[in-house]
Amino acid sequence: MTRQADLTPDSTARAQAAAVRAKQISARELLDLHLDRIGARNPELNAIVSLDPERAREGAAAADEALASGAEVGPLHGLPFAFKDTHEVAGWRTTYGSVLYADHVPAADELIVERVRRAGVVVVGKTNVPEFAAGSHTFNRVFGTTLNPHDTSRSAGGSSGGAASALASGMVPLADGSDMGGSLRNPASFCGVVGLRPTLGRVPQWPAANHWETTSTGGPMGRTVDDVALLLSVMAGPDARAPQALGDAGSSYAPPLSGSLSGLRIAVTPDLGGAFACDREVASIVTSSADTLVAAGAEVSGDVPDLREGEDVFRTLRAWHFQATFAERLAAHPDAFKASLADNIRAGESLTGADVARAYAGRTTLAHRMRAFFVDHDLLVLPASQVPPFPAEVEYPTAINGEPTESYLDWMRAAYLITVTGCPAISVPYGRTADGLPVGLQLVAAHGRDRFLLECAAALETLAAQS
Repeated sequence: MTRQADLTPDSTARAQAAAVRAKQISARELLDLHLDRIGARNPELNAIVSLDPERAREGAAAADEALASGAEVGPLHGLPFAFKDTHEVAGWRTTYGSVLYADHVPAADELIVERVRRAGVVVVGKTNVPEFAAGSHTFNRVFGTTLNPHDTSRSAGGSSGGAASALASGMVPLADGSDMGGSLRNPASFCGVVGLRPTLGRVPQWPAANHWETTSTGGPMGRTVDDVALLLSVMAGPDARAPQALGDAGSSYAPPLSGSLSGLRIAVTPDLGGAFACDREVASIVTSSADTLVAAGAEVSGDVPDLREGEDVFRTLRAWHFQATFAERLAAHPDAFKASLADNIRAGESLTGADVARAYAGRTTLAHRMRAFFVDHDLLVLPASQVPPFPAEVEYPTAINGEPTESYLDWMRAAYLITVTGCPAISVPYGRTADGLPVGLQLVAAHGRDRFLLECAAALETLAAQS
């Protein structure tokens, strides 16, 4: 049985929640443990922003009173939590990492926040993001740059970089994020935690300017796969306000997980058959996972799905979405946007209806190809990120293996080529570079098989811990 003395901010979220529920530790005491850790690590890492300890203490006191009264409490009751700074939290400053919203305080929770708060968390603040969550390196002109807890000279990734850094350093036990081109998977890989991009519609979004634009989704992060499943069980499930929401109840994803890799047909590739450049060290780690999978009883091949339309599909839909969302604000405040984001918004201006139609047709083709691929394969394994964490003072890697990258998107292909398939994908820590930097394996399963993917990820996590 877990006792208060056994708990630290690095304990699993499941252990912390169970200890609060069993009254082995109070929500107040648990919060103090985390505030101490925040005080020790956050000044250097800059992961949590808009921190409000006093309001958090009020929330922890209310959590203790609810438990003492005998009220039914949620599965995350008493856990300290900091929401991604692109998710609107009623009464809490929410900036989107933009100077245009530096003083913005929403009046209402968005759906993902509503669900997580209802599950009993104690809100402590927000987690840092790049400007409007654009890019896989977390920096902005409101709060500055978030650093990697494994090496503070390195990027924490993005756009959920603040979330991953806070999680990896023990400042919070769980974290929420969102993912368009890798914003859950990339920072999870960089910071050595677990990040799940669920099947589209698994975590519904509301409000949304366009419910039918489905490249981005919310999702959970944790230090273990079981913890990710715990948070998904709270986030997932249908909602009448979100017409694309899938019908499975969130509780169907709750831990514990029990899975095996034995007998599975797994395709392992460091580069999707040459679809992207991959850092040699990262590629070697991904390739070496095949031996671990074979030893676990899996049938491993080097097969790859044909995703050749993915590049055009992702870049077209991303530019179209950014132009529709930000064009008016860019025109009114041209100096308020970083150059890479402004360029991507402007790229959307030249798109025609035929371009967008072609992208959606290509996306449909990709979905059918992946469906066919998963008839003969159970899992696809590839890098979560093509590079290890890079120096924090640069915006993006300008070269991979000495070959120049042409834009700030080139090094994210391992993630965004999977995005446009619609399949669920998870980054699981697996190995480190010679410099001790984390590397995440990206596991991909067929559309809708989120529970199966989590079980496979948990089995891989166990194997990685043993190796």
